[in-house]
Amino acid sequence: MDQPATGLRERKKARTKTAIQQHALRLFKEQGYQATTVEQIAEAAEVAPSTVFRYFPTKEDLAVLDDYYSLADAMSSAIAAQPSGATPVEILRGAFHAVFAGLAPDERAARYERDLAMLTIPEVWAANLGLIARSRRALADGMAALTRRPDAKIITDAVVGVGLGVLLDWARDPHGDPAEALDQAFSRLAELL
Repeated sequence: MDQPATGLRERKKARTKTAIQQHALRLFKEQGYQATTVEQIAEAAEVAPSTVFRYFPTKEDLAVLDDYYSLADAMSSAIAAQPSGATPVEILRGAFHAVFAGLAPDERAARYERDLAMLTIPEVWAANLGLIARSRRALADGMAALTRRPDAKIITDAVVGVGLGVLLDWARDPHGDPAEALDQAFSRLAELL
């Protein structure tokens, strides 16, 4: 009987942490990072400031999108599941498609909102550069393991660059589905190579 209670408690903690961060990102976007206080975030999330600090020891920690790295983990698994005879761009395109197709609509919307915050709020961008670098390495390692090509890192960087360009364009005009735009860009890149 203890196991389900622990699972329920952990799920509640995860929901609370996610809600706090979502309110923080919304306030950062609306008011600016510097102008937003932890007290305002706590009020918006309907928790005490001490609860915010329990989950996020500093205000800067609110800007770190730690589930971004789990996306890299999902991408690594999706890369490993791609057919070995595919071209590198096809492998990465297929992996991106598999990961985003596997997200429920609310998960996808939350992911887009976090990505938009990262791309438009300088402090959030800066807080996540390390995660982006780790994700890039994980993608390159997955590609190198599957293709055994010495240029896997270069091809991965090209795909990551195209993807980042698409996301930056989307952040300026956040309409449409960025996953669809990424897929179209990767298809075009495959034609060019």
